[in-house]
Amino acid sequence: MFVSAAWGSAFPLMKDLIIRIPVADLLAERYGIAALVLFGLSPSCLRGLSERTWLTGVLLGLLFGVGQTAQAVALHDLSSPVSGFTVGSNVVITPVLGLILLGARVSGRTWAAVALALAALTAFTLLQEVEGSGVSLPALAVTLLSAVLYSAHTLVLGGFAGSRRDVYAVAVIQLGIIAIMTGVLAAPDGLTLPRTSGDWAVLGHLSIVACALGFLARSFGQRHVPPVAAAVILAAQPLWVTALAVMMYGEPLTGTVFLGGGLIALAMLLVVLPGRLLRTARRETGPAPPR
Repeated sequence: MFVSAAWGSAFPLMKDLIIRIPVADLLAERYGIAALVLFGLSPSCLRGLSERTWLTGVLLGLLFGVGQTAQAVALHDLSSPVSGFTVGSNVVITPVLGLILLGARVSGRTWAAVALALAALTAFTLLQEVEGSGVSLPALAVTLLSAVLYSAHTLVLGGFAGSRRDVYAVAVIQLGIIAIMTGVLAAPDGLTLPRTSGDWAVLGHLSIVACALGFLARSFGQRHVPPVAAAVILAAQPLWVTALAVMMYGEPLTGTVFLGGGLIALAMLLVVLPGRLLRTARRETGPAPPR
């Protein structure tokens, strides 16, 4: 839940800051600071790692880095709530990718959730045109691609069974890979740094809370929470996004946001309730005693 709130807070803050700092520059600074902070707290974390740990960290960094860059670019043309709810659809994409890539079974209710998520995206696309605040289809498609990459990231991280020390190292490797990737994109024009104390404070929050602590908390959390359940918890991000965007930046809370958000929220519930929780409880406690 901490990761959900921390990452959710990044949407409106990023949308505000990318007006003054190019996307690649901001991401390079954000993830570079986060990687340096975690590495500085434990400089020995990268020693003696297995090849599998390194490969896992690099793959996770590429998946999340490409997704984050695409999402940030698309954020120029989308409101924070629409972007947040679209990324939140990864709660449905995760089990579908699990079926395609891992052969995991997908229930009928999950397919119903897919239909609801698609209906939500349709609402964002069509109804906002009627309200006079049209949604950019290319930006929406790019943001949906980000959701797919985040789902793949969740599945790969869920399949990593390293030690507690390796989990910390994987978080550092991920952040470092994202910083290098975005740094290469930012290098030709040089880095644009924040110019005001307020912008430095926002960058600090994005780097320390959302990235360093967020990635570390998620890496530890997914050792105990399976991928689909983790995706459901992280899907609360749109609620944080909408609340912060409305309170801090006065973004409109339209009927389309309520409708699309409600459909995605219902899709989230269909993924896990009530059957999945009931089956999990039965596995943990054993069969119910006869009455």
